[in-house]
Amino acid sequence: MKINPFAILTLLASLGLLSGLVLGQAKYDSNKPPPFFKGDKKKDDGTMRGLQGTVKTADDTPLEGAVVKIKNVKTLQVRSFITRTDGSYLFAGLSTNADYEVWADHQGKSSDMRTLSVFDSRKLAVINLKVEPKKSEK
Repeated sequence: MKINPFAILTLLASLGLLSGLVLGQAKYDSNKPPPFFKGDKKKDDGTMRGLQGTVKTADDTPLEGAVVKIKNVKTLQVRSFITRTDGSYLFAGLSTNADYEVWADHQGKSSDMRTLSVFDSRKLAVINLKVEPKKSEK
């Protein structure tokens, strides 16, 4: 039986790597971010806020699957959120230095557009939306 020296070297290298991974693992320190983590999360320096609410029909039934959109009036960036089973939505990381327009769409129907103003000082504002047929459909 002829032994392939390349196969032996490959086997030894694989075992060496495996043992190095198993034996060389450092204990995880929960006070430190993992080594692949790139920086800290954004710290709230008072310039961030959130918006939450519910989307309901005209008869106050929560709407699952409605698309809530929010537009930063300063940058014109639009974000969206699909409502949960209870009709709730949540936007985080909104600037306190910009006005936002928010509205909901569901199966061809829309809510009125509402505004989250820079003058609203709440850290977590609440705007509930009601999706109704368009005025021409009533």
